Amino acid sequence: MEGISKVPSHVSIIMDGNGRWAARRGRERVYGHSEGVESVRACVEAACEAGVKYLSLFAFSEENWGRPQEEVGTLMELMMEAIRNEIEKLRGQGIRFRVLGNLSRLSPKLVEAIRGAELRTMPPEGKEPVLTLVVFLSYSGKWDILEAAKSLARKYASDPEAVESLSIQDFDNYLVTAGIPDPDLVIRTSGEQRLSNYLLWQCAYSELLFTDTLWPDFRKEDFFRALAEYAGRDRRYGKVK
Repeated sequence: MEGISKVPSHVSIIMDGNGRWAARRGRERVYGHSEGVESVRACVEAACEAGVKYLSLFAFSEENWGRPQEEVGTLMELMMEAIRNEIEKLRGQGIRFRVLGNLSRLSPKLVEAIRGAELRTMPPEGKEPVLTLVVFLSYSGKWDILEAAKSLARKYASDPEAVESLSIQDFDNYLVTAGIPDPDLVIRTSGEQRLSNYLLWQCAYSELLFTDTLWPDFRKEDFFRALAEYAGRDRRYGKVK
């Protein structure tokens, strides 16, 4: 961490490469997902040490529902297991836990567990969390934008002219990420170089970093290297400095 002068407020990670990691070891894809949990723990710890305020993880996209049923089932079980095993530890560390996405597609039991975990880690009034950990589950950037547009359409159906006064910030408030700052840095593991329908609106000016490291191998030192690279970038937001 020493020598990193500019720490991003919000780091987001597209956790990719679990299946390939498992395949290289002659194991089923689900083994890679299980091993990836340790990478989550490492990144949460690193984010807290670095002073990052928001760490978001792309865990499961809406498109992932098309994967083999066994793999989908295992991923949902892993989420349940993580809630059972990790939430009290997060709470003790002052970390707030949130899950965002199209939760209507999840089982009622999992949704209940998620809502309970969110309530358990809600900080006392007037106290800021050490870190807000956001997991995107059953999420799609296009879905997010469409749902926001639908909400606006319903709100202004009786007064369409009022739509002209809306700003970008107003639209932000209808996304599932309302109240959460846009990612400063987006990291994607496994060598793939695309957003894969992730936070399409919110990542408009995010710094993107692609690493060949597969997610189950991504550890604190990888996180800190990403922060160091971010610190060396010049973010101009389309302006001239």
